[in-house]
Amino acid sequence: MSLPNKVRLVEVGPRDGLQNEAQPISVADKVRLVDDLTAAGLSYIEVGSFVSPKWVPQMGGSAEVFAQIQRKPGVTYGALAPNLRGFEDALAAGVREIAVFAAASESFSQRNINCSISESLERFVPIMEQAREHGVSVRGYVSCVLGCPYEGQIKPEQVAVVARELHQMGCYEVSLGDTIGTGTAGATRKMFDVVAAHVPRAQLAGHFHDTYGQAVANIYASLLEGIAVFDSSIAGLGGCPYAKGASGNVSTEDVLYMLQGLGIETGIDMELLIAAGQRISAVLGRPSGSRVARARSAQ
Repeated sequence: MSLPNKVRLVEVGPRDGLQNEAQPISVADKVRLVDDLTAAGLSYIEVGSFVSPKWVPQMGGSAEVFAQIQRKPGVTYGALAPNLRGFEDALAAGVREIAVFAAASESFSQRNINCSISESLERFVPIMEQAREHGVSVRGYVSCVLGCPYEGQIKPEQVAVVARELHQMGCYEVSLGDTIGTGTAGATRKMFDVVAAHVPRAQLAGHFHDTYGQAVANIYASLLEGIAVFDSSIAGLGGCPYAKGASGNVSTEDVLYMLQGLGIETGIDMELLIAAGQRISAVLGRPSGSRVARARSAQ
């Protein structure tokens, strides 16, 4: 299969990245990050999450962030809304696209959201109904698709069942996440091949963590499978608070560098992207997690 001519990067740094930070981050800094990412040419930015601040303190203030960002036509500003209350809050904040998430691992589902996979999917039914009624698009996430901290390897068929359910419920796109970053290129290709028998490749995306340094290789393997949408995080921010050692979403800068080398169009400006990553890293008081950004700054 030939490589896609164009790839869409879904920027998850403001949500999946910042939600795992220990120190408080101001609304102003979050707004500046989103505006920087818009200026860099990202066409999809996950801005925040409408969950209880008791559970995810860093996502408190998401409504204020949505109220203050400079929205650009043609850019999607999404948010995580895992329950009906979250959906209602997102709707009130003017969000036109939300994301819901399930796991491919029963153990992970129980420990992460205290319910089984089937129960988690049932919870989405009223959200999907409300989303249809209000014309809000819904994107689905499946976590632990290539490995689970409690169960080890996950069978691709298990991933396919959950992805198909989300797709049939009305998720226009399903992002498959290697939450603990243990996946390899061969396993990635096999997983997408199996899932694509149930959900069209054009409606699948990849979400790779770089815990074992395999994220870019896994994205290349996904490209070979015809996947053309990938989640990434500016400066490599974030990981998963429920998976020990799973720090490090793959950095948007590093993914962009590979895509540019392949001649694949993204519409993103590398210099503005690096500057955005350097700015939020300075706010957090640490170097960027992007290898590309570190290499450029050392020149």
